[in-house]
Amino acid sequence: MFTAVLVGCGAMSARWLDAISKIEALTIVGLVDVDVARAQARAAEFNLVDVTVGADLKSIVAAVRPDMVFDVVVPEARREVAITAFEAGCHLLTEKPLAASLDDARAILSAAKAHDRLHAVVQNRRYLAEVRRLKRFLASGVLGQLTGLHADFFLGPHFGGFREAMDHVLLLDMAIHTFDVARLLAGSTPTSVYCSEWQPQGTWYRSGSSAAAIFEFAGGLPFTYRGSWSAIGRRTSWESNWRFTCEHGSATWDGFDGLQAERRTGLREGLFDAVETVEIPVLDPSDRIGGHKGVIEDFLAAVGSGRAPETCGADNFLSLAMVFGAISSAETQARVVIPEQGAPS
Repeated sequence: MFTAVLVGCGAMSARWLDAISKIEALTIVGLVDVDVARAQARAAEFNLVDVTVGADLKSIVAAVRPDMVFDVVVPEARREVAITAFEAGCHLLTEKPLAASLDDARAILSAAKAHDRLHAVVQNRRYLAEVRRLKRFLASGVLGQLTGLHADFFLGPHFGGFREAMDHVLLLDMAIHTFDVARLLAGSTPTSVYCSEWQPQGTWYRSGSSAAAIFEFAGGLPFTYRGSWSAIGRRTSWESNWRFTCEHGSATWDGFDGLQAERRTGLREGLFDAVETVEIPVLDPSDRIGGHKGVIEDFLAAVGSGRAPETCGADNFLSLAMVFGAISSAETQARVVIPEQGAPS
């Protein structure tokens, strides 16, 4: 049995607590929020009767001595939460993004290493069944070598609140999900990016509601991203609409449950290679799935075994670096090199 303190009881905490309620090996022993009444309301909502509630993480952790801390605070507070957790001897699982800046991310990774604690980020899209199936299929070589990844993301959500006033809102608040999945499916390291942002007529966001980026991965593999949070009608999935070009064929995923693939037969039909449908295999029992629940369960398994979790901070640094690389490129209108190493030396 593991125990945890969750800090940050805003809207996202409900998704965490719902997932945690389905995990028998985990107990929440503390809730922390600057608004204590909000933390108390979360405790009541999820029937957490034996939980310590307060506004100060350091005091709560000292009182209940949990195995781990779950960080659901705003990114700007993440560095302080992380260092407090590590200094108290706790492992840390954090909501995305890893940090509000690459400097903060490096400080968090250094603190985790100094205190020998596990640290991971909730990149829950990795734990979607369709992503796992695609990863296994592309890696199998049935279509030959992967030659390109392409993702379209077009939605028009009216969130209200802080998002509509953010700088670089699409890249900073949402695109990391798509970028992280691209890293997983490419099985490669991002090396550079060129990105442009714009504001379409009629947008209700202050900055960066639309963007297009061309990333390059090691070996020259391209990943293109086109997205908008000001797109009305003909919505894509929140997971994007994907196309994967390969040496001998292509695969597509509509972001829902539509997975399709075709490969060439060796014959020609006029100007084009003749193709045949290829089945994308169903899930393997070893595949990690389950969204937030899957990420949390994988983190618990890592704490129990001592192995690095799949979404460990040192690895996830590269997804965060893709975001800030794209932002830097959009600001300078120049190609930006993405840092190679997230782990502290």
